[in-house]
Amino acid sequence: MNTPKELRYSEEHEWVKVEGDKVRIGITDFAQSELGDIVFVELPEIGDELQADEPFGSVESVKTVSELYAPISGKVVEINENLDDSPEFVNESPYEKAWMIVIEPANPADIEKLMTAEQYEEMTNQD
Repeated sequence: MNTPKELRYSEEHEWVKVEGDKVRIGITDFAQSELGDIVFVELPEIGDELQADEPFGSVESVKTVSELYAPISGKVVEINENLDDSPEFVNESPYEKAWMIVIEPANPADIEKLMTAEQYEEMTNQD
C-alpha cells in the first residue's frame, strides 16, 4: 500500500494534504483497495460547510456504497469535477488525480490531531 509520509490521515481513511491556508482531501490507497472498483463519486457543493467526522459525500463501488467523512471542519472551496466522468481515478491514483475536495479549515490546528502516515499504517496493519 502507498501511504505518503507528508499527508495526515483520519480513522475513516481520508487523507489530508496541507496547501498553504487550504487542505486537499481524498481517500487512501488502503480504502480504495478495500472498496474495489469505484463506479460513482458523490461530492458536496462549493460553499458547503463541513463538520469534522460528518459525511460530506460517498463513493460507490461494485461491492458497496461508502460514506466519505470530513477529517476536519471547514468550507468547501473546490471539488474535483473530473471524478464525475472518471471515478476510476480513485482506484488508479488516489493521491494525485483522485483528490476529492479542497477546503478552508475552520481551525487549522485540527490537522495536527490527525494521524501521521506511521500511525495510519499501524491502524490498518500495513507492512
